[in-house]
Parts: sequence; C-alpha cells; structure tokens
Amino acid sequence: MSDTHTHRVIPLQDLRPSSHALPAAALDDRLRLSPTGTLADTRGRALRDLRISVTDRCNFRCSYCMPKEVFDKNYSYLPHGDLLSFEEITRVVKVFISHGVQKIRLTGGEPLLRKNLSRLVEQLAALRTAEGRPLDLTLTTNGALLARQAQSLKDAGLQRVTVSLDALDDAIFRQMNDVDFPVADVLAGIEAARAVGLGPIKINMVVKRGTNAQQILPMARHFRGSGMVLRFIEYMDVGATNGWRMDEVLPSAEVIALLQQELPLLPLEPSQPGETAQRWGFADAEGRHDVTAGELGVISSVTQAFCRDCNRARLSTEGQLYLCLFAEKGYDLRHLLRGGANDTILASAIGHIWQGRGDRYSELRSAQPADIASTTRRVEMSYIGG
Repeated sequence: MSDTHTHRVIPLQDLRPSSHALPAAALDDRLRLSPTGTLADTRGRALRDLRISVTDRCNFRCSYCMPKEVFDKNYSYLPHGDLLSFEEITRVVKVFISHGVQKIRLTGGEPLLRKNLSRLVEQLAALRTAEGRPLDLTLTTNGALLARQAQSLKDAGLQRVTVSLDALDDAIFRQMNDVDFPVADVLAGIEAARAVGLGPIKINMVVKRGTNAQQILPMARHFRGSGMVLRFIEYMDVGATNGWRMDEVLPSAEVIALLQQELPLLPLEPSQPGETAQRWGFADAEGRHDVTAGELGVISSVTQAFCRDCNRARLSTEGQLYLCLFAEKGYDLRHLLRGGANDTILASAIGHIWQGRGDRYSELRSAQPADIASTTRRVEMSYIGG
C-alpha cells in the first residue's frame, strides 16, 4: 500500500484516557469498606486476578498491539517518575490480596524492558494470600529478552511465563513483529525458561486471517508433546490504533475444525473458575486424552464472550485501575498512593470501585458489533497489558 508509512495522528488522550472520578463512597469515612476477601461486583463476579503493566514500552511493533505508524520514534512514552515504583506496586498488591486476589500477572508493553524487574518479582513472591499461600505469580513476555533473564526471574520467585509467539516461520514472524526480530531468538528464550523451571509454559498465538493463519497447524505440531500449552487467540478490537476489522478475525471454531482434520482433539473441563481459554486435549487412537501429547486452548474473546465469569482487574503502568481490557477509562490509584491515603482508605476505594463494576464489553459487542466497535474509544492493550 502506498500509505503504509503515513503517520496516523491519534491524540495522546485516546491512548491514555482520562480517569473516572473515584466513587464518592470510597472517600467517605462513614461508608468505609473493609476487606473481607469475598468482594463481588454488580454481576456477582469475585476479584481474584490482578494484571499489572510495569512499562508502556515494547521492543516489538506488532500491528495488532503497537503499530509502528503510531508508536514511532516521535511517540511520547511515560516519564519514569510517572510509573509506579516497585514499592508502590507491592503496596497495592497487598491491598488487593486483602480483597481476595490470588493471582498476579506482570505485563507491559514488554515487561522485561523494566529495569531490575526481578526485584519486583522478589517483593511479590514474598507476599501471602489470606490462607497463607504464595501468590500465583506469572509474567507475559514476547520472549525477546527471556533467555538472558529467565534464571534471575526464577531465582526471584517467578513461577511461570506466558510467551507470545505468532508464527514459527521466520519470515512471517518478522513481518508480524515489524522490527525484523528472528523467531529463533524467541524459541531460545522459551527453551531457557523451560530449562530453569518457569513452567508450565503457555504459548499465545494471535491469529489474523490472511496474515498467519497458515501457521496454526505448524504451531500445533511443534508444541504437541512439549509440556507447553499452545493457545490460539482471536484477533481483538483492543484500543484505537490497530485498525481492527472483523473480517480478519478467524473464529476459534474454525481453528479447532482445522486442527481436527489432522490432530484429533477432545474438549477438557476448565482448570479454574474464570478461565479465558477453552481447553482441548490431544486424543489417542481410542479417543481418550493422551496426557503425554498434552493440550491446547482457544481464547474466543470476539466470537464467544466470557464476561460472565471475568474475575480480572488491570493496573496500568502509572497506577490507573481498569476493570475491563476494553475499558474507556480507569480509576487513578496513584493519586491516592502519593496523596497520603493509608491502606484502609486504599482498600475502601478499591472495594467500592469493584462493587460498582458492571463491565461486559464483549457481550455487548456480540449483540451490536458495528455500533460498539466503531464508536467506543478504548484503552490500548500496550498500556494495560493483555
């Protein structure tokens, strides 16, 4: 296309939108909400999973997340002083634990770009749930820096990693990351993570019709029997910069049908409440799950909404709390952290915010795809993590 490198002018506030006002009750001493560990939103959904973006920077320019024509050399990233410090993140996590959070996922951008990240991992690994158990502590990465950091992350207490990998074919992979990064280096990072025990490893492949769909079977063949769980993710309409089109979405049902032609599969039960991926096991000759071959998953965030069981909150790089991956605005927790609020006030604010949550974007999009997808300005995935 002749306009491939034409800059799209997208106002900064579209990428990092303004905040919702904190609920009035959150700051009212008479309505103070103390943590019970059983917090629920307006639809009865518990708070169990917190995803924390530690940087808004990335060393890839994948078109579905941080397209190069927007996130170019002139793009203004957050100054370091605006980012939550590791100590601030740890303090917030302690409060979320008091409300029932059991799982922490570190994301970005690319989280391994955050300097001394293992120090944050060490702080979080020392925390315990109300039942005295360690947190389920994991991290999502593009794998580019994983080989050199896997051992230090494991030593600091990280349990598992999820690696984004959209193709095994080197030419397709370089096209998708758009910085000419070789797939061999990501595979080396995955092997380093496996070698130090950061597992079970999950591999996430975003599938775009017409771009990398031909890599579905090669990816499944490669990871079958590896002990890793490959997951195919429908290309999502996250943010305002990725030029999302429904005709580039390959529904998960079609992915499974394609796989079934060569690799017989059978559905498996969810491993935990609120799980986003539908699990499929590789079948043996008798039609039973071949545990040595393992399993794969599909995340159908466009064609099969899973809002009903969503138990996740997201904390942005500079302390905005988002209640949905497709949210328009967040809630400014950094203002409380740096404004002198104690943990009691912080816990009350988070509690009131979650209790007022009614987000169900994917369900609404399914009901009226054209309207909601075109008129809603959502926060960028690179800003709050996937």
